[in-house]
Amino acid sequence: MRHDISQSADTIIYQAKVFDGLGNAPQYMDVAIKGEHIVALGELSQWQATHTIMANGLCLAPGFIDVHTHDDLELLRNPAMAAKISQGVTTVITGNCGISAAPAKLTADAPDPMNLLGEKAEFTFAQMRDYIDAFNVQKANVNVAALVGHTTLRNNVMDDLLRPATLDEIAAMQLQLDEAITQGALGLSTGLAYRNAQCAPEQEVQAFGAILQKHDALYTTHLRTEFDAVLEAMDEAFAMEQKFGIKVIISHLKCAGKNNWGRAPELLAKFAAQGEHSKCSCDAYPYAASSSTLDLNQVTDDFDIFITWSDAHPAMAEQLLADIAKQWDVSLLDAAEKLQPAGAVYHGLNEDDVNTILAFDKTMIGSDGLPCDPHPHPRLWGAFPRVLGHYSREQGIFSLATAIHKMTGLSAANYRLANRGVIKVGNFADLVLFDANEIIDNATFVDPELAASGIHRVWTNGKATLIDKHILPAYSGKFLTSLGASKDD
Repeated sequence: MRHDISQSADTIIYQAKVFDGLGNAPQYMDVAIKGEHIVALGELSQWQATHTIMANGLCLAPGFIDVHTHDDLELLRNPAMAAKISQGVTTVITGNCGISAAPAKLTADAPDPMNLLGEKAEFTFAQMRDYIDAFNVQKANVNVAALVGHTTLRNNVMDDLLRPATLDEIAAMQLQLDEAITQGALGLSTGLAYRNAQCAPEQEVQAFGAILQKHDALYTTHLRTEFDAVLEAMDEAFAMEQKFGIKVIISHLKCAGKNNWGRAPELLAKFAAQGEHSKCSCDAYPYAASSSTLDLNQVTDDFDIFITWSDAHPAMAEQLLADIAKQWDVSLLDAAEKLQPAGAVYHGLNEDDVNTILAFDKTMIGSDGLPCDPHPHPRLWGAFPRVLGHYSREQGIFSLATAIHKMTGLSAANYRLANRGVIKVGNFADLVLFDANEIIDNATFVDPELAASGIHRVWTNGKATLIDKHILPAYSGKFLTSLGASKDD
C-alpha cells in the first residue's frame, strides 16, 4: 500500500502528554516531525515515519527558551551546548546585562563585566553580521538570538568608561546600535549596576530610545540597583516604555540584600502601576543566590559570599569570603579588594521573594548562567528542571502547564520569536520529552556541573540533540531575528 507524502514523517512521537506552551491543560496525542517543522498533531497511527518514539505518557513540551544567558562566545567555543541541551533548552538569548560579543572592538583586556564572556582574543566581531556569520559557519545545538550590550558599545567608542558619554560618543553608539539591529539583533541591553556603566546617566540610556522605537526593538536592563533603591531603578526602566512605546524587560528581577527581603510584592505592584496596556515584563532565575564578578559594593556579612575565581589569588577560589578574610586576618572588604578581579556567588536573596517573583504572570525563566566561570552557579546546568521539579512539582507555586508557558510560549511572544515556543502544526520542531515525576536539577553550589534528571529527548529544529543523557552533535540551531526568521548562509 502506498502512502500519500503528506502521511509520512521523519519522526513520530506517539502517545505523548503534550503541553502546547500557551499554558493550556495537556492533551494526549501523537506529534509528527518532517524536516525542521511539526507537520501533524493528533492520532497518527496510519502515518509512516523513519523514526518512531513511544512516549508512553511522558510530557512533550516546546524546547525551553533561556531568555537570559551569557552564552555569546560559549556557542562558538562549545557548540554542543551540553549545559543547555541537557536541561531541555533549545534557544538562548545572548547579549544580556549590557555585555555582548558583538559589535565589539577591544584594544585591551575585556573590561568588567565583559570579561564574564571570555578573553580578549575571542572578541573578534566588529559588527553583528560578523558574529552571525561565525555562528552560521560553526553552528550549535541551540538557536540563538542576540541583544546588543550598552557597555560593549561604550567600550567601543570611549577611552574612559567611568564617566558619561559625550554627545559625539552617543552619536557613534547610536549608529552602531542601528546597524546591529538592521543586521539582526533584537535590541539593546544595559547593565547599569556595573561600575563601567553606572556613570551613564538616564539621558544617555534614553538617547537609544528613538533607535529602538524605529525598529520596534526590545530594551532589557539589569537595573541600576537591585538593592534599597530598586523601585526608583524600576521607574528609570519603565520610562523607556513611557517615552518611546517600546517593550521593556527587567532582567533577573529580585530583592537583593537583607534590607530588602520581603519586598517582592512592592516590585510586582510597580508592574501593575504601568497599566494593563504596558508591555513591560521580566525574567528570573529559580535560586536565592546571584552570581557575577566580585563587587566591592556588595560585600557584607549579612549573607555568605562564595568566591568562584580570583586572578590575583587563584588558590583562594572555592571558599567563602569570610573564611578567606579570617585566614588573612583582614576585613571582608580588604579581602575582597585583595582578590580582585574575582567572581562570586552571593546568597543574598530570600526564598519567599523568589517564589513570589517566579509565580508572577509576567515572569519568564532565564538561567543567567556563566559558562566561563570555573565554578559556576548551579543555574547554568539546572535552572529549567529546577522550575519544573522543585517549584512546580514539589512546592506547587504554579501548575506544570504554567511553568512550561513561562519558559516557552511567554518567552517566544515577548522576544517575538515567530513559530517557536508553541507546539503547533507549522512551527519549528524545538521539543523536549521529559518525565514530570522525575525531572529535577542535580547541580549544587558544591558540585555545579551536574546534568539534570528526567530529560529523555531533545530536538532542535527537528534534529535530535539529546537522547537518554547523550548529547548529539546535530548542530541544527539557527540565528534568529525578532521577526522569527533565521539568518542563514
